Amino acid sequence: MRILFLAAALILSPIEARAQAVPPAPGPADRAVQPVAVPTVAAPPAPLAVTARLETEAEAMAEDAAEYARQFGVSQPEAIARLTAQNASIPVTDAIAEHYRDRLAGIAIEHRPAYRILVSLTGATPVPAQSIIAGGITLPIVFRTGARVTREQVIWAMTNHQAALRAALRTPPGMGLDPRTGELAILIGSADAPAGTAALKTRLEAIAGVPVQVRVLNHVDVNLAPEGGSRVEGVSPADGRRYLCTTGFTVTDGIRYGVTTAAHCVDDLVYRDPQAGSTPLPFVGQWGWGYRDVQINAADAPLPPTFYADTARTRLRPVTGERGRASTRAGDFVCHRGERTGYSCALVQLTDFAPAGDLCGGACLPTWVTVAGPTCKGGDSGSPVFSGTTALGVLKGASYRGDGSCVFYFYMSVDYLPPGWQLLKVPPLIQPLPAPDVPVSSPAGTMPGGYDPAGER
Repeated sequence: MRILFLAAALILSPIEARAQAVPPAPGPADRAVQPVAVPTVAAPPAPLAVTARLETEAEAMAEDAAEYARQFGVSQPEAIARLTAQNASIPVTDAIAEHYRDRLAGIAIEHRPAYRILVSLTGATPVPAQSIIAGGITLPIVFRTGARVTREQVIWAMTNHQAALRAALRTPPGMGLDPRTGELAILIGSADAPAGTAALKTRLEAIAGVPVQVRVLNHVDVNLAPEGGSRVEGVSPADGRRYLCTTGFTVTDGIRYGVTTAAHCVDDLVYRDPQAGSTPLPFVGQWGWGYRDVQINAADAPLPPTFYADTARTRLRPVTGERGRASTRAGDFVCHRGERTGYSCALVQLTDFAPAGDLCGGACLPTWVTVAGPTCKGGDSGSPVFSGTTALGVLKGASYRGDGSCVFYFYMSVDYLPPGWQLLKVPPLIQPLPAPDVPVSSPAGTMPGGYDPAGER
């Protein structure tokens, strides 16, 4: 059988499940069938068998950089330098987050008026500025003190007071940590604050026990509509209608090969290829708890570690790495490829977000990542979210204004793939580009690994 090349995903109705305070063990909402009869394959994935061209890591970077340059009005070389620094700074900000765990309110990347990393801390003890050198530029790291509570306190408040906060408003709000201020951002419609937000802010702070900022967006969070697709389709037993969806990344459990999509996609799918015809993708299982929205469908032959990134599906990108939610920062420039909207890129907004309503079989946990609009439409759900050739997550849904325009979309991090399944990736020895060196400078000196922890806590 030919090799499949699959790209993004869909939506149906939310799966019945209860949101839980911590990522739960699989339960009734995580449905799985007996393993499909897919033969064990010891050999590596077969060569590409379609006309789509496989991009190098450098070409993928250049493509994303062109979009960055367009949005921020910088040159292509400057855009490449900034995205290189963005990737290279991840181990540095991971180390900062660990070192200042007791004080950390949030970490964000700022693009204007200057490109820099902002670290918000509680307390008044100052921390000297630092910098990293990557991509031929110096990326400053600025520490801002004075936040009233830590990130962990805000996440605890969201998780444990979510029901009370929802009950205090006419419609269940979206909420998340603002990493620039260390506040709990609560996203509401104007009907919940007809006389302004001051009194409401005071009332919500009394419930949450942490500083609150109220954002009036007049938006609605939804799972994206069942249309579009890469093209994968199936018939819903609920209404007998045929729905389209898209797939995200290729995965394996060590024996079988499969592709990801959203858990609310139709179970049994058929991959439609305009050149090679149709191929069934049998249902393996779906996981739809408060922190997950993922389904896996199997293929009966090895799949390559690739995905479509361009709108026209003429170029494939290899998956060379993955990045979890803990290493994702507000302000990261990321991209996605949806069948309805094609290829687009935007900035991460919130990394600890709980969507409004009951989109997770009940209330959602604050484990979702939001990315700024305006590019999201029904049919994009399940699509791959990525940075260059690094996999970040699978798109779940979006928030829309009353006029139908996209405020932001939100995705499930690759951290939450079901147990036993992992992304297919290009082996490290054949990655096109080596990891860049990340020298760090500060008045107090440096440590191996790129971070100087000598500053005061």
